[in-house]
Amino acid sequence: MTENELLTKIDSESGTEIFSELYGKKEAAAARLRYRALVTEMLKSGTDGFPETELCDGNLRVFSAPGRTELGGNHTDHNRGKILAASIQLDNVAIVRKRKDNTVFFRSAGYPDVKVKLTNSSGAPDLQPKPEEEGMTEALVRGIAAELNRITGGFSANAISTVHPGSGLSSSAAVEVLFGRIFDSLYGEGQLCPLEIAQIGQIAENTYFGKPCGLMDQIACATGGAVAVDFADAARPSVKQINFDLAAAGFALCVVNTGGSHADLTADYASIPAEMKGVAAFLGKSVLGELEKENVLSRAREIRKKLGDRALLRSLHFFEENARVDAMSAALSEMDGAVTIAAKQQALYRYLELVNESGDSSWELLQNVYSRPEEQGISIALALSKGFFKKQKIHGACRVHGGGFAGTIQVYIPLDAMDAYRTHIEAVFGPGSVTLLQIRSRGAVELFF
Repeated sequence: MTENELLTKIDSESGTEIFSELYGKKEAAAARLRYRALVTEMLKSGTDGFPETELCDGNLRVFSAPGRTELGGNHTDHNRGKILAASIQLDNVAIVRKRKDNTVFFRSAGYPDVKVKLTNSSGAPDLQPKPEEEGMTEALVRGIAAELNRITGGFSANAISTVHPGSGLSSSAAVEVLFGRIFDSLYGEGQLCPLEIAQIGQIAENTYFGKPCGLMDQIACATGGAVAVDFADAARPSVKQINFDLAAAGFALCVVNTGGSHADLTADYASIPAEMKGVAAFLGKSVLGELEKENVLSRAREIRKKLGDRALLRSLHFFEENARVDAMSAALSEMDGAVTIAAKQQALYRYLELVNESGDSSWELLQNVYSRPEEQGISIALALSKGFFKKQKIHGACRVHGGGFAGTIQVYIPLDAMDAYRTHIEAVFGPGSVTLLQIRSRGAVELFF
């Protein structure tokens, strides 16, 4: 549709319904303004507006890809373990046009423009990894195009993201599955399932971008809703949708941004799967998912001597966290199926106990709460949260969120205590450090108004 047609659709009743579904009724109006601003910028042309409009067709299309919150399974996916995660209302939105050349132009508010030519001077595909693009968005574009293996053109996109880098909500995976969904919808008739989109994003991040991530983030961003994932079959993980209505149970879900940067922590992140796989290799396997806890404990003395104590502790975390994911999934299923308020509450409290256990395990065994002793924002946030729960005599839960070492913690808090908790935490970490999350039902998707 044209710009003016899309603006009319955005302002329509169907637009309100879409925005309410994706972002909640209270945020629908703000979402409408965000979408309108993207379209309006694309109405402009030339160096002062949106560039190279002469290389694009006139049909505008709309895409959204959410961030994610990890609910359980901290650092288990890369060793074929189990995770529990959910997509959230914070997202990347892109207004897209096909291009007449094989170039991708991607503009996202607050970031440098990205321009990637997918063919060389002779017109042949140019989709091999490029060292000069490592660690850049350009690498993700090229890697995803290469993995799709059927690119017949490029696109121009005007985008904006509310999934901020360093927030622990997987801004990189949200961008990856956004690119995958755009390419597939424009040139592949939208045939790829969420898992395939996720796998393509992971390969691009591993091989082209140069970051050794697992697959959890991409699956949660691509799929939508809450999902329990078992990575025992690396090529085809099992993905199960789980109903999770926390607000109906009287609780809020939020993250606390402690202000730490992930920029120089790649080695810390890489050490976790490396040490876990090192223990597995010592026992003749490729990953811990091929072993049982007892296999590791039976050789604990040798593992300590050969690989060190931290590798052993991280391996024990893997097995305990895997079992915890099953228990958390069971508690949520019990909560969803309960017919009495008391039964729902009992299941929820059991779930919250497991969340706290997950946080303690990451702190004590996995050891991804801080990288340097002098910088322990996550440790402080966890301690403050636990102290608040105890002082207020409330059921609450907190855990390190995502990769760890810096960034965010995740917190469950009764709705009627949310304002007091925000005041308590923001006194230390500053205004805006607490972000409320909502689980959204749709993953990476093209929107039809």
